[in-house]
Amino acid sequence: MKNLMKDIQNQEDLLLLVTDFYSKLLADPTISYIFTDVVKIRLEEHLPVLVTFWSQAILGTGGYFNNLTQIHLDVNQKEYLSPELFKIWTNHFYGTVDEHFSGSNAEKIKTQALNLGTVLQIKIAQEPH
Repeated sequence: MKNLMKDIQNQEDLLLLVTDFYSKLLADPTISYIFTDVVKIRLEEHLPVLVTFWSQAILGTGGYFNNLTQIHLDVNQKEYLSPELFKIWTNHFYGTVDEHFSGSNAEKIKTQALNLGTVLQIKIAQEPH
């Protein structure tokens, strides 16, 4: 019998999720260049911000004040964030969630990630080229 995985319950769970997720993104050459060359992400600074964002979105904790849309539009000015990149991102995100968690918050975070990606792609498509 498959052992039951727990749901996303707290910020420690979210830190595990985003840490593993970013290790997958950075190991995938089809998308890693966005984080290593275009944005030059510093994970030790970025991961706590992601935990705060997802904690607010899923657990209702608050504390995230950045303009997520503008951040991605700024990246898009440097390097086009194509629908294909969003698909790669979403596939890694879903896979990482499913590897570690099961339950209503796990489903909620996947739905919110998909919605977020969709909104960002619409905003990017509306940008002047």
